[in-house]
Amino acid sequence: MPSQALEKKPQTDIRPGSGQMFDRIARRYDLLNRMLSMGIDQRWRRKTLKAMNLRDGDRVLDIATGTGDLAIAIAKRYPTAKIVGLDPSEQMLLRAEAKTKRKKLDLVEFVVGDAQALPHEDNSFDACCIAFGIRNVPDRRVGLQEMARVTRPGGRIAILELSEPKRGIMAPLARFHVHKMVPWLGGLLSGSKEYRYLQKSIAAFPPASEFVDMMADSGLDVIEARELTFGVCHLYVATPTEKA
Repeated sequence: MPSQALEKKPQTDIRPGSGQMFDRIARRYDLLNRMLSMGIDQRWRRKTLKAMNLRDGDRVLDIATGTGDLAIAIAKRYPTAKIVGLDPSEQMLLRAEAKTKRKKLDLVEFVVGDAQALPHEDNSFDACCIAFGIRNVPDRRVGLQEMARVTRPGGRIAILELSEPKRGIMAPLARFHVHKMVPWLGGLLSGSKEYRYLQKSIAAFPPASEFVDMMADSGLDVIEARELTFGVCHLYVATPTEKA
């Protein structure tokens, strides 16, 4: 079981994007991810892993780890890395733990936690990442500040997030997929309410230039903001700003 537990909330008190919301779709989350992204999400995670410049033995924090796909990819590539996967959804973490047990990845630890109040000391990780989770953090600025706080000076912070392209030849098709196909397929296989939220949260996420400015204002030196797959996803790479 995850080492911490969140207080159960009544169904009527479930906040969109919260751990309780993801508890409700955890059972089909991996299947839906593969189908909704047509498998491209795995390629995006590999690019994120490469951007982190990790070494064997590094201590890595994977925030919003979900069912553990990125944490598992790190563990397979760096067998002696010490990885902590943190997520607000206990049901998602139960599935992440089951995956690591099947793959005998013993150095991955999963904990229930809040990206806005990480239960870790300053400078305690060599690298930090979050894939498809920053848009669900209620106060993104605080979440970014927490990532900067727990990552050692010079350590890499990688943020992978979906976006809605506004320009380019593929933009209309991408918008159709996000606005129509995501909620339809999500509703068919899981919960329509939850996947309508997903569509809205992608559309509401700020443009890359604005998010880069927010990162800079939150104690991060941005190294790269890379557009992936015609702009339907972005990879942001940064290090903590050196403190005076």
